[in-house]
Amino acid sequence: MKQIRRSRWSGLLLAGLLGLTGAVAGCGAEETPPAAGDAVPPEVVATAESTAAEPSPTPTAAAVDPCALVSKQEAEQLAGTKLEDGQPVRETCTYVGPVSGPTAQVEVFVGDGAKKFLDIERDLGHELRPLGGVGDEAYASHEAVFVNGSGVWVSVRLVRLNDPAENRAPLEKVVRTVAGRL
Repeated sequence: MKQIRRSRWSGLLLAGLLGLTGAVAGCGAEETPPAAGDAVPPEVVATAESTAAEPSPTPTAAAVDPCALVSKQEAEQLAGTKLEDGQPVRETCTYVGPVSGPTAQVEVFVGDGAKKFLDIERDLGHELRPLGGVGDEAYASHEAVFVNGSGVWVSVRLVRLNDPAENRAPLEKVVRTVAGRL
């Protein structure tokens, strides 16, 4: 009885493996092109036509260098102190103060991260002042500014241990500079 069960399982296992091998072998198979006189399937024609008619894409956040939007000198003016060179990571650039102090950091976010930061500020109920005449849309909070220019969102955040009211004018100055570069 055990012999029969084993042979059934062995046969099923072998059939399954052979079926799997055939399926894998078929994955890499190439289709033969239509012969000269054969009609081209309509879905191929439609795909080729729709691809050719698409307009060229607009610049994306990935094409914008966050460290070029706010230079080290501009970040130092904003922070009111010397800063280390900007450290770019994907769509961000961070300038940090020296380890000897004072505490200061300037963060530049481009694209979805900047927009998400703005959305979180709104969700938390933080005060956001609209800034007229800056980009397509711009806002300021007590620690950051946000601007949308040509469909690309940018935020600049300032971290300092001072009265946030002191940072209002420098933040607004830097966001106007950034908007001009978008």
